[in-house]
Amino acid sequence: MTGSTTQTRDHIGHAHHHHHSHDTSYLISSNKKDAGVRITRIGLYVNLGMAIGKGFGGYVFNSQALIADAIHSLTDLVSDIMTLATVSWSLKPPSERFPSGYGKVESLGSLGVSGILLGGGLMMGWAALIALCQQFFPDFAEAAAHWGLLPHSHGHSHSHDDLGPNINAAWLAGGSILIKEWLYRATLKVANERKSSVLASNAYHHRVDSLTAFVALLMIAGSNVLNNASWLDPVGGLVISLMVVQAGWGNTKASLMELADVGVEDEMKGNVRRAATKALDGVSTGPAANHVEIRSIQGVKSGQNYLMDIELAVPGTWTVEQTRGIEDLVRERVGGKVRGVKRVRVRFISKSSEQPDFLDEFIRPDMSAKSSPEPEEEEHSHSHDHGHNHKTTNGNARKRK
Repeated sequence: MTGSTTQTRDHIGHAHHHHHSHDTSYLISSNKKDAGVRITRIGLYVNLGMAIGKGFGGYVFNSQALIADAIHSLTDLVSDIMTLATVSWSLKPPSERFPSGYGKVESLGSLGVSGILLGGGLMMGWAALIALCQQFFPDFAEAAAHWGLLPHSHGHSHSHDDLGPNINAAWLAGGSILIKEWLYRATLKVANERKSSVLASNAYHHRVDSLTAFVALLMIAGSNVLNNASWLDPVGGLVISLMVVQAGWGNTKASLMELADVGVEDEMKGNVRRAATKALDGVSTGPAANHVEIRSIQGVKSGQNYLMDIELAVPGTWTVEQTRGIEDLVRERVGGKVRGVKRVRVRFISKSSEQPDFLDEFIRPDMSAKSSPEPEEEEHSHSHDHGHNHKTTNGNARKRK
């Protein structure tokens, strides 16, 4: 259970939130003979090669669209590298120092990566806007450069920048389309054979990368074929940078929400409720039959791990042994059937009580320690009669035992 299957909702438009939609099952698997593992690793290496190739080619051939597409290729690559770097931490069992596990390590890594992507997209968009401004509003660009708002342009001379991208940049964009389209079809073939939604999602990423490369190809070719259309290349860079910014912002927002312990989505709650209901339906005999009611479900996401809380209502006459048996049954079923769930905490209430939820576990403001004088009085009493209090405490402890 190394990933999440509930994050496909993030595939809205192009903002495919990379680190959330990636299941790491195939990426971290050591079974290199497996077709799914092999095609996933190939995709990782291809993203690395294409990001370097398109970035270098975009610089040499003076194509902002190609450079922006190279940054876009980095989105999946950096996400996968981050996953490999943090997954061993995020899946470690909880410890005394980290009682909720290490999942937030991945959330922190995701925040850093998405911040880099967001910054990179903004920088590319700014560069494209500068290029457009210098072409269409040269006087304004000169004035802005004078005040330090824009870099100095080269006047009205036809410099290397004014001539637009070299036509050879189109070969790199075209090659990117072919490679990504092949990866899309190869990954989708394995996904259909395995009926794997994870591989199908990865195939979708390859298709989107192919489409962004197609945008770059159109802009590069158009700026070379059409007369006085060198502005098309920065327009393509601006379009692709907006895609990167959209995805980067989506990832940043999701990471911040995870770190702030936002509640899990309704889809995950529904999955947990169905699994818990089936576990309780299995109790067909004995005193537990038809006596347990699921009152509330909540949880938080910690990296790839889901930490869930379930509130069950049972008859008030039940013993601790009876509730313990139900708790083990529900935990085993939910943990085994709902992918990504790493902790299930069960809370029992009486069926005769009202419909409470988990908010009643929080201490009311009027009962907080700051508003209560008792700790200070206890400390004052403790300082006057240390020996007596020490004996009394030990005596009470022995009675409780």
